[in-house]
Amino acid sequence: MTHTLSAQKRIAIIGAGPGGMALALILQKHGIQSVVYERELQNSNRQRGGSLDIHEESGQRALREAGLYEKFKEIIRLEGEDFRVLDKTGKIYIDEDAEMDSSGGRPEIDRGDLCDLLMNALDPDCIRYGYKLERAVSLGDGRTELHFENGEVDTVDMLVGADGAFSKVRPLLSDARAEYSGLTMIELNVLNAAQSHPDLAALNKRGKLFALSDSKGILGQLNGDGRIKVYASFEAEQNWLDNCGIPFERPEEAKQRLLELFEDWDDSLKNYIRYADGAILPRRIYMLPVGFTWKHQPGVTLIGDAAHVMSPFAGEGVNLAMLDALELALALVEHDDINAAIQAYEPKMYQYTSEKAKESDDNLKLTFSDGAAQKLTDLMNRIYEEHGVH
Repeated sequence: MTHTLSAQKRIAIIGAGPGGMALALILQKHGIQSVVYERELQNSNRQRGGSLDIHEESGQRALREAGLYEKFKEIIRLEGEDFRVLDKTGKIYIDEDAEMDSSGGRPEIDRGDLCDLLMNALDPDCIRYGYKLERAVSLGDGRTELHFENGEVDTVDMLVGADGAFSKVRPLLSDARAEYSGLTMIELNVLNAAQSHPDLAALNKRGKLFALSDSKGILGQLNGDGRIKVYASFEAEQNWLDNCGIPFERPEEAKQRLLELFEDWDDSLKNYIRYADGAILPRRIYMLPVGFTWKHQPGVTLIGDAAHVMSPFAGEGVNLAMLDALELALALVEHDDINAAIQAYEPKMYQYTSEKAKESDDNLKLTFSDGAAQKLTDLMNRIYEEHGVH
């Protein structure tokens, strides 16, 4: 059955990441049509990001509403919840083994697998690839005119920015921009780790390893395809990547220079850099101010990183994007009026995301402070005590 909203109104979502696709899919389940405009020429989610832990109270709820929870359970990796914390000498502070019980928790799934799951359930005509938004012009009556780089123009009754940290939709609502968090990460990949480098695979185990010292980190994360995704992370000035002289386009030379940054670290940890294969991706980590809100505007809203980009140190990015998608979709189902739906969604979203943004910012500061391995251990122990976990 077509929802009355769908028959009358044109809804556009900018961005076909997990949040944008989850929103389109939950709307589709309720008979509300939307169009998703994606800047890439094809689905490129496999190339972006690594393994994600999907939380029971957010990402998993959205997947249930989308009718995908059972399929999701078939492809998750419960063992991906293994977690180790070390310092630069290789001393182990936390060594957690995942509980192999599929109820709840925070099971891991590769970003590409999650996006394929969402995409395969969507009406294929819903996503338009090769539509990079150049500008969005408010027409003053709640409608927005969308101008794309390919020359196409569309006028829509509702516009949802699911287009990430540097959203082209956000300027319709606020002058705020995502700011550099002070953290730079270099992403590397150790392919086929168990066969090629069993020593590193044994150190990393089946989930995540954080080695932390001197305001630096080597973070390893086993993905479903057998690679260990590595993030060599450190505090740096915003222009450090431009001025450091490391030739990231020449991986072998770049690895030598990165090893110099971690020269007094244990050899077993330096292997995360030594063993890396293929392209190296340098990136700055950005965030919006904690508690960021905007003045409601008719016909326009934001979900995911467009609304609340934060550092990855609360593990919440994709979970919040999917929770936003769920809350906004349900608001649209419950209200025949688009603005009533947006006004129901936004205050609710501000509340739960501001808490997570603060947690993420606090965790970022802790993770790259002096004595971080011990501090993170103390924090985890406090959390376990509060939840009665040993």
